[in-house]
Amino acid sequence: MLDWLIEPLGYAFMIRGLMAVIVVGLVCGVLGTYVILRGMALFGNALAHAILPGVAVAYLLAGTNQTWLFAGGLAAGVLTALGIGAISKEGVKEDTATGVMFVSMFALGIGLISTVRSYSTDLTHFLFGNVLGVAGSDLWLIGGFAVLVLVTIAAFYKEFLVISFDPVLAKTLRLPASFFNNLLLLLVAITIVLSLQAVGIALMTAMLVTPAATAFMLTRRLPVMMAISGTVGALSGVIGLYLSFYINIASGPAIVLVCTTFFVAAFMFSPQQGVIQRWRANNRHRISSTA
Repeated sequence: MLDWLIEPLGYAFMIRGLMAVIVVGLVCGVLGTYVILRGMALFGNALAHAILPGVAVAYLLAGTNQTWLFAGGLAAGVLTALGIGAISKEGVKEDTATGVMFVSMFALGIGLISTVRSYSTDLTHFLFGNVLGVAGSDLWLIGGFAVLVLVTIAAFYKEFLVISFDPVLAKTLRLPASFFNNLLLLLVAITIVLSLQAVGIALMTAMLVTPAATAFMLTRRLPVMMAISGTVGALSGVIGLYLSFYINIASGPAIVLVCTTFFVAAFMFSPQQGVIQRWRANNRHRISSTA
């Protein structure tokens, strides 16, 4: 067992990959709690796909330079978020605006990448991730922006809490709700771009939603939920990368499948909300009512 754990650590690319997925899983887990509590799963999915044009433009200009890819993806994410907000203000439902922007931006990204001769390979990396290709400079970039996201969440924890759970109180306290909503969208965009190389665009939503959904099955206290969600995200990254190493499957899908396994376990065995617990409670109630 010890050899099984140590063997992958003999490769520098595995160590860098493990460090990347731990950071990405932690950040996605913490921020993902706001995503599910505010009902932003569809928006997160749209934003994850909508960064593709920015990534494609950066790739056409500078190849696989991670700094350029990050900047391009972030620019596309911010523009998409602003576009959805602008369309929604004109009377179009937010989910409709999100769907239109998501499909349009994703199609534009695929169209841009298809102009490159080797686009099928490049598109696969963008869609499903290539965490084993993380370089040392990429780690610094991922780590730096991850710290920025976590520090921002900690600094504005109370404000995010109020606008998420009690908009009326937010107005009473005269909190700039629009500013904090936009700030949260920006944090989501940054996190999505950070996770691009780990799990890819197609699977990004799972990392934002599944660990947080798992934590939601286990607790209703937000700080505890964030801690559980971040732990699930990081553990899923590590276990998924080990599975990828030993059974030779793509790392991104492996990480997401491990995440899903954690959710299924919580869904079935949660002491408060699990299927088995609810079945036992219903069974006891049925027995007591017939006694």
